[in-house]
Amino acid sequence: MLETIGGLGLFLLGMAVMTDGLRGLAGHRVRLALMRFTHTPLSGVITGATTTAILQSSSATTVAAIGFVGAGLMSFPAALGIILGANIGTTITGWIVVLLGFKFKLGTLVLPVILLGAILKLFGNKRLSRIGYTLAGFGLIFVGISFMQEGMNNLQEILLPEIFSADTLQSKLRLVLIGIIFTALTQSSSAGVAVVLTALYTDTIHFEQAAILVIGMNIGTTVTASIATIGGSVESKRTGLSHVIYNLLSSTGALILIPAYIYLWDSITDNALILHSGIALVAFHSLFNILGVIIVLPFTRNFARFMQRIIPDKGPVYTQNLDQSLLNEPAIAITATQSTIYSILIDLLIYINRQLGDTFSTKILNLSKLQYALDETHTFIGNIHLGEEKTIERETLISMIHSVDHLQRLCKRCRENNRTNTIRKYPLLENDRREMIMSNSAIIQDIENNNWQEVIHHARTCSEQIENQVQPIRKIIMEDLATGKIDIQLANEYLEAIRWLDRVSDHIERITYHLAIGKSD
Repeated sequence: MLETIGGLGLFLLGMAVMTDGLRGLAGHRVRLALMRFTHTPLSGVITGATTTAILQSSSATTVAAIGFVGAGLMSFPAALGIILGANIGTTITGWIVVLLGFKFKLGTLVLPVILLGAILKLFGNKRLSRIGYTLAGFGLIFVGISFMQEGMNNLQEILLPEIFSADTLQSKLRLVLIGIIFTALTQSSSAGVAVVLTALYTDTIHFEQAAILVIGMNIGTTVTASIATIGGSVESKRTGLSHVIYNLLSSTGALILIPAYIYLWDSITDNALILHSGIALVAFHSLFNILGVIIVLPFTRNFARFMQRIIPDKGPVYTQNLDQSLLNEPAIAITATQSTIYSILIDLLIYINRQLGDTFSTKILNLSKLQYALDETHTFIGNIHLGEEKTIERETLISMIHSVDHLQRLCKRCRENNRTNTIRKYPLLENDRREMIMSNSAIIQDIENNNWQEVIHHARTCSEQIENQVQPIRKIIMEDLATGKIDIQLANEYLEAIRWLDRVSDHIERITYHLAIGKSD
């Protein structure tokens, strides 16, 4: 019994270590690939399956999909494709276990691999260290399998197949529940499948029981995602619930499929299922996930609309995408925060244009809500923790901190209605007023079109032109004050209005500059 538990522990540790190593080696590239190649539900399935197979973690893929949808970088139907693909990709671990762990009995042979991994981790550079971490985790997986095999052999007399009978619907549902609970406790369906394969390999349970347990574990993978959506954004809740509904449907179909699948194997030869039970089980796991994708994929957009009706939008809440669960994946949290900042900036520019007399936009905005969103965004950014290494994510995070700082100052300027009223009334500032309105409108359009070079150009041009144009106006104000054409109070109002234009244009230039740096990275 202790050998089985210890073996499971080693397997879980190996999976965690290997996954961390793989994320370090390919995590950033994989996230970029998810965004670059996911445009439709079908491409989402392919990239979701590939990503999960590379990272050996369906939860990492799911969290990434939630983050990209929340950040507005991916459509909800495309993200559903990633969720479907992740279910296929997670079956790869079972194939590795059954083809290498049992067939070649690598438990002892991988010990030098673990030593090599430890040496690389301790003495290698950054990349070699991550490779060493991956190798060590890979080796621990097979050591764990070896211990579980020995432990299961000793449990044959205690855990007889009759104890976990699958003869009635009630007993089948009990096995499904056991699979769900096991996966929820271990937070790893791969570990559950490895345990079931080991029990099947040692004749502790028979094939039908193993298949039902795997179905339960397939449902159990949704537990973590469901918990992660508690208190999360609308999009994360939709994604999490979609995962649950899909896995329940595919698992129900799998239960119905078991008798036909067993009959198919028995029709090959009398002992085919007994001789190749491990391969048959992993093939069954892959089969019902692939069939589920084939059946559901044509209706993905309809399913997405159904989910949107079940969980409707809460309204234009700027920070609804800043899901606390994303903080576990800093790169995804950064992406979601970027989208939030873009939304706040666009609405602040619209608000400024309305203050300056632009009637083109009919959007009604609340400055207090914008200020609150900025405060929430600032707090969220403060909770994104990266290492001290100079990475792309770190540079992007620093750029966002700068942009939010300038946004806070810009928001305070928007409360100075007396300044904008003066700008609208003072004829000499008419050209500057129109210049800022046109520039802000162009910036908004270019942000929406993701054309950041033009965004920077418009902001910089506006700032330079306003700075050059207001200098002569200052002289005119001083001359009018000296000759008595205006009094000191009116002169101060004009000068404050000029200062407002100058500083607001400067803040907008700095904000767009820092956001463009983060976007280019």
